[in-house]
Formats: sequence, C-alpha cells, structure tokens
Amino acid sequence: MKNRIPLILLLNIAGVALFCSWYLPANHGAWLPVDSAIFHFFNHGVSVSHAYAWLLAIINNRAFDACSLLAMGCLMLSYWLKAPTAGRRQIAIMGLVMLLAAVIINQLAQHLMPVQRASPSLFFSDITRVSDVVNFPTKDASKDSFPGDHGMMLLIFASFMWRYFGRRALGVALIIFVVFAFPRVMIGAHWFSDIAVGSLTAVLIGAPWVLMTPLSDKLIAFFRSLLTQQNIGQIMSPAAAKVINYKGTFWVPFYIFPFFST
Repeated sequence: MKNRIPLILLLNIAGVALFCSWYLPANHGAWLPVDSAIFHFFNHGVSVSHAYAWLLAIINNRAFDACSLLAMGCLMLSYWLKAPTAGRRQIAIMGLVMLLAAVIINQLAQHLMPVQRASPSLFFSDITRVSDVVNFPTKDASKDSFPGDHGMMLLIFASFMWRYFGRRALGVALIIFVVFAFPRVMIGAHWFSDIAVGSLTAVLIGAPWVLMTPLSDKLIAFFRSLLTQQNIGQIMSPAAAKVINYKGTFWVPFYIFPFFST
C-alpha cells in the first residue's frame, strides 16, 4: 500500500485540479463554450427531425437505463460463468462491495461539491426540449445536474472491472459507460462537464482509496466470511437461504436503478 500512496495522491490532485479548472474561472472558463457547443450540436436536430427527437426520448427512458444494468450484469456474468464455485461467490461479493463504494462516493460527491446548476435544457432559452416535441416519458432536464451521478456509477463500475478483471474488462466497461452515460448529454439533461468534470473528479478522488489500497479486498473478505451459507441460514428462513445460495453461490442483488433514473 505504501508504494501506491504517491500514485493515489497524484490521482487525487488530478481530480482536484480538474474540478478547479471548471469551478474557479468565471462562467466556468473554457468549459462553458465546450458545454454549449456540444449541447447545441445535439439539440439542433430536435426541431428538425421528429425521428431524431424520438431516438433521444427512447435512449433517455428508464427502460434504456435498465439496459445499462443489463449490460453491466452481462459483463460480470461472462466472468462469473468461467469461475469455479468459490470464484463465483467472490465475484458476487465484489459486486456488493462495488455497490457500497458507489453509494458512498456518490453521496460524498453530492454533498461536498459546492455546486448546484440546472441542466442545459433549462439554462438556455433558444432551444427545443424533446419533451415539447415527443409525448413519451423521458429525462430531458434536471434542476441540479452536477455532478453526473449516472456517469459516476458507470465509471466506478469500470474501475472495479479494471481492478478485478483486467484491461479487456475495462475496455468493455468504458464502452458501456459511453453508450449509457452520454445520452443524458445528448438530450440536455446533463452538461458534458457534469460527467467530464463532476463524475470523473469524484472517481479520481474516491475510487483510488478503495481499489488501490487493501480496502476493497478486505471488505470482500469480510462479507465473504459474514455471508456464508451457515450464517445466512441462521438469520433467514431455510427457503430464503436456498434462494440466495443457489448451488453454493451467493447472489447479490444490485439495487442501483435509482441512480440511473435521475
């Protein structure tokens, strides 16, 4: 761990510097023109093409958010299927630790970052919102869009995939991140900097202390010893214990949908 402290601190400094590059300059400095250009690029077609407006509405519907959970689950499942019984339990408990870390990092970021701003669809007046064109439930605005918790959760997922499954898993996880985080930017529910600054800052500061120290491994070991079949059987009914421990494998539910519906 001592050997990694300098790298952890370097990543933390990079996160703070990234945030300051956006927070300190008047009107967010160079970030505002970038944010504005990206938003108007995608928003221009809303009033021109009804099909395009429908596309944005669909990929920002809650059902599409559920697809992001399915994509993450499929990636983890691909490694789970290759693992022996003990390895499968390890992967499932790793998912529990990932969920715990994501919730804590997200909550700390939401409370510690001194920022509250409306999404671009509410900030600009000369635009067309998707909800004004398409009668379909979709997320096209937010009164407080910073930091992007949707992107934050996906980046934390990618970090855990890299830590426990390697670069190939990271590559797939980053594709999932782009596919499912950027629709919010395209529709105007988030600024680009909500993710590029807000989400990334939180991950650069929080994730290294979880994944580059023994913390995540110790938490996995703790839950592994706590959530044995014998212990589960003592606190739950036999039927429930059988459901959770299918063929000796602990199944951990991932209750993170609320983060993807904001």
